[in-house]
Amino acid sequence: MLASILGASAAHAQGPQTPAPANPPSAEAIAAAQAEIAKPRTEPGYKTPRLAFGQPDLQGMWTNASITALTRPSEFNKLVLTDDEAHHATETNPLTVRQRTDDAGNNNLTKSDGKDLNSGRGYNAFWISPGDGYGNVKGTFRTSWIVDPPSGQIPITANGRKLQAEMAKGLPRGGFNNPEERGLGERCVISFAGHAGPIMNNSRYYNDNFQIVQSPDAVMILLEMNHDARIIPLGKDRKHLPAVMAPYMGDSIGWWEGDTLVVETVHFNNAQVAMGRVPLSKDGKLIERFTRYNDKQVLYEFEVNDPAIYSQVWKGEMSFNPSQGIYEYACHEGNYAMHGILSGARVAEAEGRDAGDGKQGE
Repeated sequence: MLASILGASAAHAQGPQTPAPANPPSAEAIAAAQAEIAKPRTEPGYKTPRLAFGQPDLQGMWTNASITALTRPSEFNKLVLTDDEAHHATETNPLTVRQRTDDAGNNNLTKSDGKDLNSGRGYNAFWISPGDGYGNVKGTFRTSWIVDPPSGQIPITANGRKLQAEMAKGLPRGGFNNPEERGLGERCVISFAGHAGPIMNNSRYYNDNFQIVQSPDAVMILLEMNHDARIIPLGKDRKHLPAVMAPYMGDSIGWWEGDTLVVETVHFNNAQVAMGRVPLSKDGKLIERFTRYNDKQVLYEFEVNDPAIYSQVWKGEMSFNPSQGIYEYACHEGNYAMHGILSGARVAEAEGRDAGDGKQGE
């Protein structure tokens, strides 16, 4: 069971997956996507609500839960789906099928021996909430959050992959001598699913909820996953921290451009970047834009600029939709499993086995 749990966590910590698209978009599909991207950030006729101190009102509980992923799956060759296409794609998506069939006929969800799970997974469908459809951004269903490049893929270069590997050197790789050798997610330090960035990604797993709170001088985004809290001071004239001070979730500065909150983030902590889906070098920069599209949606745009890793600046759009709230994320797996991980390693050593051979989790 422990191996399955850790396997599930490791799956979320993989770097960017950038296969060449099997179905490159046609010129017509690219033109249609560009037309959607060019649509206004605010729904025509919508008047953005404002707080008592004058700022546009982004406050509330939101979610980006969706079966749309950061990158475009190979079965799609375009960004935008029609309503009928989105319905069919939703019904046949493996995440939807799993939600519908995984626990069929299984009325005992309390087994402790793991026999109620399919092989290789830490959870059955009862425990996950990946979203009930493809993301709808500004009125259209999307096959990926990435809108540029038109392929919907992360434009990482060969040199970028080498730099990513170098950045990971010296970081915790899953040792068994002490808790510090385990990953940040296992230690409950920060979300393993990428919610805290770079890019506020959805996990397609669970805990894709967050709360936005505003004050005249700062914006706070509380993430349900691992209760991470992004504190974004406001003021375009503010200066970033020295590069040597690289906090988790990066160093953010925000300012308002009309009804849009613009956030510039640099100096992400290397340990967080190494476990995330979007690597950034020490000179990389993330620009995010938050705009109230209508009463039921916040438009979230992101722009990644890092010539050391990527062949171009790449961009995306995502929808934040109303959420029923945030639940406590107590990270019990890290609290309880850590004792088992380290104790198992000590038992392996006492038996003359190498604690690093991975067998103690079997």
